[in-house]
Amino acid sequence: MGAQILGVTLTPNLMVFGGLATLSALCAVGVVAFPNAVRSALCLVVNFFLLAFVYFTLNAEMMGITQIVVYTGAIMVLFLFVIMLLNLGAPQALKEKLDFKTPLGLLLGVALFGLVGSQLLPTFVGVTQVQTTGALEAFGSPQAVGRSLFSDYVVPFEAVSILLLVGIVGSILLAKRKI
Repeated sequence: MGAQILGVTLTPNLMVFGGLATLSALCAVGVVAFPNAVRSALCLVVNFFLLAFVYFTLNAEMMGITQIVVYTGAIMVLFLFVIMLLNLGAPQALKEKLDFKTPLGLLLGVALFGLVGSQLLPTFVGVTQVQTTGALEAFGSPQAVGRSLFSDYVVPFEAVSILLLVGIVGSILLAKRKI
């Protein structure tokens, strides 16, 4: 089915997982290597997206969705907003002469084309997927998490929602005093 390296069979799924994990590690290095705060934060956004896709390759869809919505969608937007508000990247933005967007866009386009092709190729060749049991497919799915959350953890879930609501109202009242 796949090549053998060090006793491990390299399947297409394992190769996609390894590629995503490698790119994620490179973006993590970029977070601490870039002196510009905006570029560092954008590397962190890319890292969060790549980690979500790693979760998807591990059949942990709920973790991937949570990674995108909570970390990439909420926390990183807040970080970028604060960085832009504090104007930390303005002096470097005026001095940049090297335009790397075109080669980076081409590289990402080729990578996306390769990823889509690697997922479509088995259907054209006739490779069949391994069937899993229904219990394994349901584990970690949004339906299973929601069912568990609203049947086993209703009281703690509502307590946390009330605490968050009190925190939001308190922060609004504190901010209103200063205006």
